[in-house]
Amino acid sequence: MNICVYGASSKTIDKSYIEDGERLGEEMGKRGHGLVFGGGTNGLMGAVARGVYKEGGKIIGVAPKFFNVDGILFEHCDQLLRPDTMRERKQLMEDNADGFIITPGGIGTFEEFFEILTLKQLGRHNKPIAILNTNGYYDKMAEFMENAIKGEFLNEKAKLLYEFVDTAKEALDYIESYDKEQIEITKLKNI
Repeated sequence: MNICVYGASSKTIDKSYIEDGERLGEEMGKRGHGLVFGGGTNGLMGAVARGVYKEGGKIIGVAPKFFNVDGILFEHCDQLLRPDTMRERKQLMEDNADGFIITPGGIGTFEEFFEILTLKQLGRHNKPIAILNTNGYYDKMAEFMENAIKGEFLNEKAKLLYEFVDTAKEALDYIESYDKEQIEITKLKNI
């Protein structure tokens, strides 16, 4: 199975996030999963890729052509796709993935998560989405989602579309055990 991992590209994040990202990648490789990611060598993107590479997993990087600065792309991708735009990049990542893991990140990661979540709600895919809550990074997002439900901006059933997890093992267990037959996306379109 190919798993798309979204996450930070920052070089300056705390080392504990990098270590957790490498653990995720190693666990993915050990379980025979391939990685689809933004192609970067830094931050959590690079950490996960290094972990997958260490365990011999397949890696598909997707980086737009305008990312042409030396040293920012992971050099051990089995396949490196080079679309023209960020929109094309996200489409290629989605198309090549069987599931998604959102690791801690910034604006780009948030945007990728909410787009893939929206597409799932609209019935455009029915792939698992796990949010890896390293160091409680996404606690406030979980609160935000609960607040939206309480305010009736989201239906309670929206929580069926994603899963908050605390460890790489839990993320992969969720992805592997996801039964798309249990979640009838067509019934959740209007939630």
